[in-house]
Amino acid sequence: MEDRSPRDLILWFFLVLFLISILMLGWLLWPFISVIILAFVVTGVFNPLYAALTKKLKPQPASLLTCGLIFIVLFVPTLLFVGILSKEAYDLYQLGKDALLNDRIKSLLAESSILDRVNLLLANFNFQITGDHLNRILSETSTAVGLFIYRQASAVASNVLAFIVNFFLILLITYFLLIDGQKVISFITDLSPLPSEQDEKLIRKFKDIAGAILVGNGLCGLIQGISGGVVFVLFGLESPFLWGVVMALLAFLPIVGIGAVFIPAAAYLILTGRIAAGVFFIVFYIILSGGVEYILKPKLVGSRVKMHPLLVFIAIVGGLKLFGILGIIYGPLVVTAFLTLTDIYHASYQKLITPIKN
Repeated sequence: MEDRSPRDLILWFFLVLFLISILMLGWLLWPFISVIILAFVVTGVFNPLYAALTKKLKPQPASLLTCGLIFIVLFVPTLLFVGILSKEAYDLYQLGKDALLNDRIKSLLAESSILDRVNLLLANFNFQITGDHLNRILSETSTAVGLFIYRQASAVASNVLAFIVNFFLILLITYFLLIDGQKVISFITDLSPLPSEQDEKLIRKFKDIAGAILVGNGLCGLIQGISGGVVFVLFGLESPFLWGVVMALLAFLPIVGIGAVFIPAAAYLILTGRIAAGVFFIVFYIILSGGVEYILKPKLVGSRVKMHPLLVFIAIVGGLKLFGILGIIYGPLVVTAFLTLTDIYHASYQKLITPIKN
């Protein structure tokens, strides 16, 4: 007993010091937490390319080439369209805030009998849509969408230097993670008190969700956004670039999707008397959304990420509200961590806790 007490004291003293050092390290790294998380996500997505390059090149030049491709794929397009996006988003915000949109909708409704026909059908359900309802919904929606995207784009445009610095920090961290990523993972798993198979399951799930978000949803969202923007241009609708970006973001939401833009656009075309164009918009939306969601996306994502669509929807919307545009990544990552830990709990720890509860 005499030998054990000093040993326990030393252990507790060490644990306190270790905990303080972890908290201080977290405090030190907290300003860069978004940069670090994005670097890990980007590394996971581009790691297959790096692995292919290492078959012919040494790790350092292979990592450098991979980072060069990341720069071309992510950085250059962002700088090219952020200014256009900011301007169109601000114009949309002003349109919804001012009376211009209300006046335009009122004139459309006055010249069209579509609303009267719709109300005749809705009368069977004791429901009615008025012009004021449509005015309020469309004005509030355009104001909210325009303001949100304008703030996100302006945050980049107003502080270009900070954006460039943060992006190159991501590239720098990604460069070393590609080379020494396995050592970093081994270091973290060695510190973890969990069994190695549970650590591997957590890491695998995070890699899968990162790949699904950026590769699967990202590529599918890009396809839908570009296609939608092109159709807006062909039919002469306003702010095609902005609505293309909005559709690319909405494509991440499994329940709403690009229909939140295409259906109102089709209704607008029908109200203006362009019935054939409105019908085309609806048919094009069904083909585009159905083809991407049920044919392309399953092939890209596969069965790696099994998450209920409603949960994905809540995760992304909650992430957007808390973290801004990066919430598209952070929200699903948080939910993935919870679901993976829940699986581990059911598999390994529930049977240990149940006797205590009883």
